[in-house]
Amino acid sequence: MRIGDIEILPVLDGVGREPAAEVLTRPGVDDPWSCHPVGVDASGVDHDGILHLPLGGFLVRTGERVVLVDAGVGTINNGKYAGGGFLDALRGCHVAPEDVTDVVFTHLHFDHVGWATKKGEVVFPNATYRVHADDWAHFVESADAEAGAVRKLSPLTGQLETFTSDVTIAPGLDARHTPGHTPGSTVYVVSSGDERALLLGDVVHSVVELAEPDWEAVFDVDPVAARAMRNALADEVADTTDVVVGAHFPGLRFGRVVTTGGNRAFRAL
Repeated sequence: MRIGDIEILPVLDGVGREPAAEVLTRPGVDDPWSCHPVGVDASGVDHDGILHLPLGGFLVRTGERVVLVDAGVGTINNGKYAGGGFLDALRGCHVAPEDVTDVVFTHLHFDHVGWATKKGEVVFPNATYRVHADDWAHFVESADAEAGAVRKLSPLTGQLETFTSDVTIAPGLDARHTPGHTPGSTVYVVSSGDERALLLGDVVHSVVELAEPDWEAVFDVDPVAARAMRNALADEVADTTDVVVGAHFPGLRFGRVVTTGGNRAFRAL
């Protein structure tokens, strides 16, 4: 994907698998997946009802900056989530860890920060790491922070910058606070002229959530706020030239939100 002179490349690390009917639901609807096509490359759900969630991030080249948006799941392989391919995928983009100038997080769930550090060492030694302050407080500094998140993320302190409001990260790359999924969830907007691409993180887990407005995700810290944010963004980009991609969309492919008869749908490019 190119937005003006800015290049955006998917960086695949692995895949997660979750029972679709348990993690994404619509209150009062017995089988909300029945109106969506079955297929790992379509809705993301296979014939056994398992939702396949690609894991990884996106490489953004803008000017002299080499930016990673999220850092995959790492070397985890627990039967549900399996990674390990992120650094090889980066090398396939002709980028070594030392080349990365910035790592920015949509949020700090384990499947987005896996390659931030490894065995207590920072993986991208020359990068500034950035995240919304509310997520850092929630995952690392709070009294009930998960020990695993603290171990994974604490080594970043010397290279970390947090932000508390919408901010420009690099030329044509802006952070936009979109709380709900987590307190500091952030969408990254890539823009050049009148072209825009929105990297949605986990504001949207599956393309189906861009269709019906009442989906709920078990992963959301604040389901009500998450649903409101998701629908506001979907309505904002609907029937425009803006392209969007979620952190777990099939093939990490971009697409557009279109409406037909008042109903929204995601159309992959």
